[in-house]
Amino acid sequence: MAKAVRFHKKSQADFSRLFSELCKSKSPWEAWADFTAMSALVLANAFDQQGPIHDDRERQYADTVKRYSKSELSVFSKLFAVTVEALEDDPDQDFLGEMFMGLNLSSHWKGQFFTPYNVCRMTAEMQIDGIEAHIERRGWVGINDPCCGAGALLVAARNALVRRKLGPTQALFVAQDIDRTAALMCYVQLSLLGCAGYVVVADSIRYPITGPRKSPLLISPMPEQEVWLMPALYNEIWAGRTQCERMMLLLEQLEAATQIAHEPEPDETPQIPEALAQPTVPLLNEKAGGQFTLF
Repeated sequence: MAKAVRFHKKSQADFSRLFSELCKSKSPWEAWADFTAMSALVLANAFDQQGPIHDDRERQYADTVKRYSKSELSVFSKLFAVTVEALEDDPDQDFLGEMFMGLNLSSHWKGQFFTPYNVCRMTAEMQIDGIEAHIERRGWVGINDPCCGAGALLVAARNALVRRKLGPTQALFVAQDIDRTAALMCYVQLSLLGCAGYVVVADSIRYPITGPRKSPLLISPMPEQEVWLMPALYNEIWAGRTQCERMMLLLEQLEAATQIAHEPEPDETPQIPEALAQPTVPLLNEKAGGQFTLF
């Protein structure tokens, strides 16, 4: 059973009390992983409603449900409700990250210790200074964290943008983490806060986020990557931007093919133009500024 911890906020105390009910039959770490996964699955499949990825996630959800009683499943719903209400009442916090640390799960979960939210808030305020220039150039800005944990740094960036009167259609949040549970904690929090973007579960060094045209909107997942699209990314504005990127890629391919057709036949087989080959190139490693990067 999870060690008793005294929390200062009512939402934290309520969450801790409910979570302890799950720990009567499951280890705290198993219960936490299942709660995080089920929350993410519910959010993701509410918008991605068909296809093999949807079907696989439905199976994951069903397999998890089988391991719990009806009363325990009701606890999952209550935990999710507390999380939603906590972030609605105070968006400027890393609720799940703080609960993870407060319930003493970190020392037993791969040695993970999340950065305190106040430090993340200071870092975000420093890093997004002058972000308006990025947005003015193309209408939006990308914010990347390749080692996101529970997402505190990106949550802080989101809140810093809100304080600057900038909304969810003006920032694309891209996160990645090698640990699935941590990545899904980030996914749940950013999704509930209305952020647009995606979270990738994979080693960011061995399997960085990639795609054609160096566009973060045209990600090309590798087999080793598990991609979770945030609900706000289905917004018609982001859908339009993604379609525009696809059209630009198609035009580049047609232009490259036309050039080949009009060139005189050389003595040897010509090299296929880079645009036609659609190479998979790292998206977010140019001008890298450490863990927190604008692109």
